[in-house]
Amino acid sequence: MGLSLQPKHLARYRDIARLLIRYGRSDLVRDLDVDGLQDSDRDEPLCEDATQLAHDLEKLGPTFIKLGQLLSTRVDLLPAPYTDALARLQDDVAPFSYDEVERIVVDELGVDLSHAFASFDPTPLAAASLAQVHRATLPSGREVVVKVQRPGIRKQIADDMAALGELAAFADAHTDLGRRFGFSELLEQFRKALVAELDYTREATNLTTLARIVEPWPRLVVPRAVADYSTGRVLTMDYLPGRKVTELGPLARTDLDGAPLVDDLFHAYLQQMLADGFFHADPHPGNVLLTADDRLALIDLGMVARLSASSRDCIVRLLLAVSDGNGEGAADALSNLGRQRADFDRDAFRTAVGDLVQRSVELGSDLQAGAVVLELTRIAGQCGLRPAPELALVGKALLNLDQVAQTLDPTFAPADAIRRHTASILQARMTTSTGGLLGAAMEARDFTVQLPGRINKVMDAVADGKFELKIDAIDEPQMLAVAQRLANRLATGIVLASLVVGAALMMQIPTKSRIFGYPSIAMVCFALAAGGGAALLVSVLLADRRIARTARDQRRAR
Repeated sequence: MGLSLQPKHLARYRDIARLLIRYGRSDLVRDLDVDGLQDSDRDEPLCEDATQLAHDLEKLGPTFIKLGQLLSTRVDLLPAPYTDALARLQDDVAPFSYDEVERIVVDELGVDLSHAFASFDPTPLAAASLAQVHRATLPSGREVVVKVQRPGIRKQIADDMAALGELAAFADAHTDLGRRFGFSELLEQFRKALVAELDYTREATNLTTLARIVEPWPRLVVPRAVADYSTGRVLTMDYLPGRKVTELGPLARTDLDGAPLVDDLFHAYLQQMLADGFFHADPHPGNVLLTADDRLALIDLGMVARLSASSRDCIVRLLLAVSDGNGEGAADALSNLGRQRADFDRDAFRTAVGDLVQRSVELGSDLQAGAVVLELTRIAGQCGLRPAPELALVGKALLNLDQVAQTLDPTFAPADAIRRHTASILQARMTTSTGGLLGAAMEARDFTVQLPGRINKVMDAVADGKFELKIDAIDEPQMLAVAQRLANRLATGIVLASLVVGAALMMQIPTKSRIFGYPSIAMVCFALAAGGGAALLVSVLLADRRIARTARDQRRAR
């Protein structure tokens, strides 16, 4: 069965097919049976170089760069060399013209650039595939940076997503790989993340939320968004001068007291993940700046993740189980965070998790929590457990924090910090909020007011002999009818068997009345038994046929 193509997506089909052939999924392309795609590219040798895959994705543009960055978190789908290479995808491209920048800003803000800003640098600070950033000054003298979305990027991404969606739906319906991993579901998660990243009003909200969360840690700072200067395609926020952590030289690290900075950073991120359920999902060293006053600035909040209360509880149990060397507890917590596939191997899963946890305990202070969480995610995927995507984001964030820690303070022990701060966060979570107390008080009041009346009704019903207990868990009439039919058949079978036994015994009694040379009463009993057995057999066959017909009608009705 072939795939119906839309002519406008033909170029993208060819690009995707070329990638699949080059990196080992040529069987998928053959299953697609797409005319014009199975050309000489099939003869290209399979390339196992993960770095080359990252380069190829960069050439295909922003959609595939972002897709590669998302796949770098799915350690349950790709081998470690590929996820590592995709995590280092570069998003630096040539800037678009200042005329385009001015046009977009004026269209979005509804005011001329010279009136909105006291100064606006035409040379961008940085240019990426989705946007570029310019430094500017507001009329109040406040220094800001203006993030301007690349023109035409939304349409390009929409076209790419449409082409990927058609291929994903076909793969899910016609390939074992698609049925196993669910490409359409993965693509939908990616689409939602990308749509959120293209909406700068969301990123402005993310900045405000994260700034509120990190307020208790004065060594951490988040740029504040300027609401009046921000729209869906333009984001204006504070300018925070500083150097990327990755650019710090050995001399600068020597003069820096990095231990308290890193400890606050870990504490703040654990607070985000385990208490608030909202965290910056991409804190790689390039998104962490060291400011002139020796603070850590967290920038680029286009990618955030949210955790439900149940997910946060499971992640807490997982982290505590790993730190305590409890392999069984880690396996239970991890299984609660995933969805079991048909090929889930529970024994192999528990054994692999236990071995990993034991090896992690042996590392002691050298334990990297992010690496352990990602390896647990990989084990889950290999054993048939589809882990929650949020777990991979947690592992990736912790791994990036480990890298920041190694840069700022090589002696820092992430495992000790996680164990220490998790305890204080859990203690804070045990405290019931004011809203929770008021809700519980209102429920208790309602219960107290209504209890006497309900008890009086129950006692009156008991006194009048009208007390009934109804259970809707099963269909009692149907169950009683089936039991009665079963008892009737069993009793009939016993009577027939008794007739046969009695007739066989009476065969030994000499009588004058005989049928075919045998005692008459014995032959009568044999006849009755034969007739009753035949009737019982016919009844059973007719009942079974009636039940089968009813089942077929019910399936057709559904």
